[in-house]
Amino acid sequence: MTVRPIYVLAALLLVAFLPLVGDNYVLRLGTMFAMYAVLAQSWNIIGGYAGYPSFATAAFFGLGAYAGAILQGNGLPMPLAWLAAGIVAGLFAALMGAAILHLKGHYFAIASLVLAEVLLEVTTSWTSLTGGGMGLNLPVIRMSVEAQAQLFFWAMLGLAVLTFLMSWYVSSSRIGFALRCIRQNEDASSMVGVNTTFYKVVAFVLSALFVGSAGALYASWVFYIEPPDVYSVLTSVKPIVMVMLGGAGTVAGPVIGAAAFLVMEEVVWRNFLSIHSAVLGLLIVALIFFLPNGVLGFIRKRKRTGADHSKETAA
Repeated sequence: MTVRPIYVLAALLLVAFLPLVGDNYVLRLGTMFAMYAVLAQSWNIIGGYAGYPSFATAAFFGLGAYAGAILQGNGLPMPLAWLAAGIVAGLFAALMGAAILHLKGHYFAIASLVLAEVLLEVTTSWTSLTGGGMGLNLPVIRMSVEAQAQLFFWAMLGLAVLTFLMSWYVSSSRIGFALRCIRQNEDASSMVGVNTTFYKVVAFVLSALFVGSAGALYASWVFYIEPPDVYSVLTSVKPIVMVMLGGAGTVAGPVIGAAAFLVMEEVVWRNFLSIHSAVLGLLIVALIFFLPNGVLGFIRKRKRTGADHSKETAA
């Protein structure tokens, strides 16, 4: 059977009970899963629904991290800093999207990848504001280690749930319909009256808003950030892999892919510490090769095969 979005939402809500049964290590994994789910679901809006291969996730994440850190350093409460960071990332996406979304295919992919590199250079050079290459320390939270672990777990999980609800709404709305039309044939969509530029910019902004907040939340969680960390190209690559693992252009797929990726990453890290990157890369390539449409695509294929077999048997 197909995995319905309501089941995934229920699973996300059940994850909220982890603090009752797990220690700080389990909470760290839960927080990482929630963050991965935010990144994957956000990328799915522009990459899955619209079919535009964006590598701008790292730009939005890093910009949000530094925006949130700077605002907190100037006395803004954490929740407001997280919200403001998302807005900053969204505004940046709107400006950059209007400039680069006329490009297609690998041209757009390269342009979106450059955004993170430009922000990396700006952040590293603007020492008076960002701390430059020395990084930036965030205000220390006066809580116990256990209380901090629970706080950031619930905050990141809440953001993941909000991102899921946004993705679910987009999928069934006029925006989702327009984005799927663009993915199928952008020129034809434009000819029949779809404002392709507008909807692409909307998708780009939606793919940035929650990632920016996740970046700010991550900065608060780790208390210290530096440009190479938050603008890492892996932050752009991982969500793409997660979406491909779960199923691109679906509501549930990115969450399933995020969970699968985290499990693989943790298992490989534990058992192949010295060569974990190579082993994880080979494993991902193998999974994508054998599951080209992701887990949900595999489930749908099995369901269709079973239905066809039943018809043949009945005949």
